[in-house]
Amino acid sequence: MSLSDAVLTEAGLDPARSGRVLVIACGALAHEIVALKRANGWEHIALACLPAIYHNHPEKIVPAVEEAVAKHRPHYEKLFLAYADCGTGGLLQGAAARLGVEMIEGPHCYAFLEGTAAFLARGDDEMRAFYLTDFLVRQFDAFVWEPLGLDRHPELRDMYFGQYERLIYQAQTDDPGLDALARGHARRLGLAYERRLTGYGDLETALARL
Repeated sequence: MSLSDAVLTEAGLDPARSGRVLVIACGALAHEIVALKRANGWEHIALACLPAIYHNHPEKIVPAVEEAVAKHRPHYEKLFLAYADCGTGGLLQGAAARLGVEMIEGPHCYAFLEGTAAFLARGDDEMRAFYLTDFLVRQFDAFVWEPLGLDRHPELRDMYFGQYERLIYQAQTDDPGLDALARGHARRLGLAYERRLTGYGDLETALARL
């Protein structure tokens, strides 16, 4: 045992945990977090993802986060939630405070991927906007079209999307293939198309602090 390990052990800490950080994330952010880890050499950061489909079932997020924190806390010095409120009505923030775990500020991933301050500053200008990220462009059928039953009842499109005017693709990467896919999704929904190259926004800033 090294001297530093002995000091940690004497202090009641597991030396194997020292400096190790676990990011508990929505599965919809897995590709982006892995890309950031690789680009920045964040070898001390590990990743555990919860099912991305909870994007459609926010009531499942808090129990799953609580279970993940209990499971992983003994093995890491620090845990971090790569979630914003994500439709939990403040319940996730309350759970994070109770568990002593930090999380990303903001209402949802669309805000923090663009930069929450910039997103909120747009205010009412985007009340009729429907957002997609790289993940949702790739998984549009599985996470939007099919869960809403539009694969079986396309006539329901106007009921779901009649109040929207634009589809805004918040692009994390400059990928012409994804751009073309997103344009196609906008056509399917009958919406005007806009693409914003946001990069990773506040997600990268939050992970860099770890």
